[in-house]
Amino acid sequence: MIQIRNEEEKDYDIVEEITRKAFYNKYVPGCTEHYLVHIMREHEDFVPELDFVAELDGRVIGNIMYTKSRLVDEQGKEKVILTFGPVSILPEYQRRGYGKMLMEHSFRRAKELGYEVVVIFGSPANYVGLGFKSCQKYKVCVETGKYPAAMLVKELVLGALDMKTWTFYDSPVMAVNEKEAQKYDDGLERMEKRQQPSQEEFYIMSHSFIE
Repeated sequence: MIQIRNEEEKDYDIVEEITRKAFYNKYVPGCTEHYLVHIMREHEDFVPELDFVAELDGRVIGNIMYTKSRLVDEQGKEKVILTFGPVSILPEYQRRGYGKMLMEHSFRRAKELGYEVVVIFGSPANYVGLGFKSCQKYKVCVETGKYPAAMLVKELVLGALDMKTWTFYDSPVMAVNEKEAQKYDDGLERMEKRQQPSQEEFYIMSHSFIE
């Protein structure tokens, strides 16, 4: 049976290991996501109420974490929103719907807490089935005024964005120091860094924009 519950301190090392295994060599040789998990919990933008683990028969196999981010409209009015990530499932349990269960559970709880919008960066194929749409459809851009193909938006409350033009600002914790991340990774059990096709796919998507 799957149980979804809030992460506890006893889960910290397990969750970081799951994150590392889930992301290693996926987007770049190695990964930094487990280091982000390590430092995120102490950051002011971290939302502990939305930090969940998935347990299968008593074993933690996945996790999702959220930070606060913000949108600013043309008049300078700010809306506090959410960004999730990493969301991780152990490789041997992927593509069984557990990640979807974690996300849907977290969306319901986020709405109960009063949040109206979630903005993420990811492959559209993984998220459109969960109600995410192109940022361009909601007129949510980055500081340059561009609409990244990988930036996706979900309204938890219908009409929350009110068809204004918004600029997205991520939490500073997301700007991971790669040298510090590598130093942290070096202290863990060795995993082989490899080149693989998913890294080129990620590069193309992360450097693409919608007109």
